Formats: sequence, C-alpha cells, structure tokens
Amino acid sequence: MHPAAPFRVGDTEAILAHLAAHPLMAVFAVCEAGHRVAHTPVIPRTDGEGIALDFHLSRNNALTAAFARGAVALAVSQGPDAYVSPDWYAAADQVPTWNYLSVEAEGEVASLDEVGLVALLDDLSAQEEARLAPKAPWTRHKMSPGRFEAMLAGIQGFRLRPHRLEGTFKLSQNKPADERARVAAALADHPVARRMGRIPTD
Repeated sequence: MHPAAPFRVGDTEAILAHLAAHPLMAVFAVCEAGHRVAHTPVIPRTDGEGIALDFHLSRNNALTAAFARGAVALAVSQGPDAYVSPDWYAAADQVPTWNYLSVEAEGEVASLDEVGLVALLDDLSAQEEARLAPKAPWTRHKMSPGRFEAMLAGIQGFRLRPHRLEGTFKLSQNKPADERARVAAALADHPVARRMGRIPTD
C-alpha cells in the first residue's frame, strides 16, 4: 500500500471499525504451489501483544499448510468504492478517479488451537447475526448433537499478528471542500458519499 499522504489512515480505531464493518478479507501468501489467495472473514482481537486478526480456512486449502508453518500473509479488506466523474467538479481540466476504502494487514500467521477456533466461530456468527436484528440470533447450539464438532474437523483457525496495519480511505481529501461537496452530492446515497462526511485520518 502506497497511497498519497492525504489518503493514509494510521488511526487504529478507524482501521478496526473498518474491519468490523467489512470483515471479509483476501489473504495472500506464497506456498509450495506458488502465490495463492483465500477469502475469509476475520475477527480483530486486541490483547497484551497488540492487535491480531483471527480467521479460518478449510484444511484442504492450499494456504493452510503454509500458514501452519508460520508463513507471512498479506490480508486486504475492501470497503465501498465509487467512480468519480470529472464532470462533477467546478474546476476545469480534471480527470476521472476512484474513491475507495481499504485496509491492509501484513504479518506472520500462527495456528489457533481448538478452543481458539471455536471462540472465533462463535464470535464471528454473533457479530454477523447481530446485523440481522431483530431476528433471533443463530448459535451453534441449534445444530444436531455432534454435527458442529464433526464439521470443526474440516477447518483450521489462524491468527495473523500484523507488523504492518494500514488503511487507505480515498475520499477526495485532496480536493477543496466545495469540490468534495459536489462529488458527495453527485454520488447521492452511495456509501462512499456517506463516508465523505466523516473522514478519519492520522
């Protein structure tokens, strides 16, 4: 990630809020088969060692063995994005661009034990079921006895400890306030327009 300075986000709370809202990450690494990517939701953790991102993969995934050996991973979370037309600016000689939100995390990956994996799955389902309120939340206790444990054998949990955690929230910060307002108005009810009114930075 090498965004222009106006778009960089290093504020941890803003980054964690982004990951809570957009938990699905593309996790990249190099394994024996070459460069590979897996898409998996993450749960951010904060403990005495700092920030961690917990996720799980199928035991048959090509990256599972690599991560079990402690491979370094690059994980990317993409938020909303939108094309910005030059016609929306009052100033002349503008060019098309793209506004977007993204977070990158890079670091070594270690395996979770079964207790950690179950905690990850419980926390993940609780997080996502809460978005469906007022629906009564689903929990694994609704499953037939033994079914959850049987399915658990097919996945492996991991914890990524980022040595680099960065955000890019490109929301027209490099434009004057009146031009930003025009872009936001043109985008109307798009999620990017809503975010342009609250731009966290370092």
